[in-house]
Amino acid sequence: MTALLLAAASPMVGAPAADGATTATHVVIYHGYHVRVPAAWPVVDLTASPRACVRFDVHAVYLGRPGAGTDCPAHLVGRTEALLIEPLDGAGAAVDAPGTVFAPAGTATYRRAHGKQSVGEIHFVVPGAGVMVTASFGTNRAEAERILGSGWLGAGARPEAVSRRGAPAPPTAETPTEPEAPPVPVQPGTYTGAGFETCSAPSLAQMTAWESSPYQAVGVYIGGSNRACAQPNLTPSWVSTLTTAGWHLIPTYVGSQAPCNSYSSLVSPDPGTADGQGISEADDAVAQAQALGIPPGSVLYDDMEAYAKTDATCRTAVLTYLSGWSQELHARGYLSGVYSSAGSGMTDLAAQYGTGTFTLPDQIWFGWWNNVADANAGRFVPAADWSNHQRIHQYNGGTHETWGGTTMDVDGDYLDVSG
Repeated sequence: MTALLLAAASPMVGAPAADGATTATHVVIYHGYHVRVPAAWPVVDLTASPRACVRFDVHAVYLGRPGAGTDCPAHLVGRTEALLIEPLDGAGAAVDAPGTVFAPAGTATYRRAHGKQSVGEIHFVVPGAGVMVTASFGTNRAEAERILGSGWLGAGARPEAVSRRGAPAPPTAETPTEPEAPPVPVQPGTYTGAGFETCSAPSLAQMTAWESSPYQAVGVYIGGSNRACAQPNLTPSWVSTLTTAGWHLIPTYVGSQAPCNSYSSLVSPDPGTADGQGISEADDAVAQAQALGIPPGSVLYDDMEAYAKTDATCRTAVLTYLSGWSQELHARGYLSGVYSSAGSGMTDLAAQYGTGTFTLPDQIWFGWWNNVADANAGRFVPAADWSNHQRIHQYNGGTHETWGGTTMDVDGDYLDVSG
């Protein structure tokens, strides 16, 4: 792999910053693709560091394909500008992502795509260098596009043919046809017992090793503007293989956060706008779920992180957003779930139980790290609310556990769900 960082003898000048100053840059080269990034961004060679976590919540450039067993903190939330530059060798780059942009032949020219695109990410394929660039962003899409717009081809470029629709070249007559995978059942389905989450979906090898664990459910982050980790393992094949093996999935969408919070993408304090955000993000969650083969009837969980309960405007915005989320999922044939801290989002939802003011989720998933693996929400949610196998309890977090000789950093969950 060619992974090269060019350090200039004197700082190169980038785009003006918001305060009118200029930003020093350096040039990163991979497979002959050159791109100019802020000088402060570290460059991570994923071949040399295969367990490095590809994080989109910090500024960085990642070169190569993420390893099968990355070492990520269990729970990260948030987005900012970062780059992942992968080879297009037919072994994993998701060039069929919605709204993928293709550079014209023999160039690295970026032109903004119009239409449906992944939330918080730009996928840019450069056939002339045989690479795909994923540019993440939080509130500053313009900065991500400026960086992509600085790219060019140089010596060592490795052209690769990629179809305009983004799929690999069609198979030849000699290519064997894979058997059709069995349909994925509704998720998480009916299950009472232990589960866990990791920031980046584990590899199939890791999941096989963990068949010796007490866990039979795993949380997966399917999308959202505040999803912090890359998901190289999360594919339709991964979903089909695990569910066929008997695993239950907790499909989680890390969308806009409470307006009194500090994440990159926030719910609007205006109720009308907040409702629209809940609807549009539910639509995106459905698109991500369907792309993975997760069928209607499944529960899709919005991840609403803890927020300050003292702000009434913030609380109303969150409840309105989640109401729009639930209504739209119902309209699209999915069930609604919400993850939040027991002391903020769950308490606010419980206060609305039975009032009819907002559309409430079908299932709740509360974070209460009391190290007790049960479905009891204590003082936060009355026992009579969401009592018909409609609960998940996240009872601890950030723990390193080893099963089958494989160690992962996980959050622990207890599920009592039906579907």
